[in-house]
Amino acid sequence: MKFLWTTIHVKNMEESLAFYQNVVGLKLMNRFNAGPGMEISFLGEGETKLELICSEKFHNFNPGNGVSMGFKVESLDAALNMVKEKGYEVITGPLQPNPHVKYFIFLDPNGYKVQFAEQS
Repeated sequence: MKFLWTTIHVKNMEESLAFYQNVVGLKLMNRFNAGPGMEISFLGEGETKLELICSEKFHNFNPGNGVSMGFKVESLDAALNMVKEKGYEVITGPLQPNPHVKYFIFLDPNGYKVQFAEQS
């Protein structure tokens, strides 16, 4: 079995695409209409794929407390500065649970937890 992608429902496709492209750094791979009032976008390359679904039917959703997406960064300090400059609030960290990893967590425009982690 091979992992294909993570799907999240979003309130606003343009805002979500801007976040995942400009803050997280994922490349838009495909974007299409999937029927009346529904649009789907796929982002990421290689093993990391994220599917965004924006539908008029799903505007009342809860992103969930147990869901988070982690992305590797080269410099946690640089990522932290960039996130703060773009106006996103860090809700956890930075933390270093062991000598080889440090991370922080902030929320995307839809309320999903996004973790940036530096690994050594």
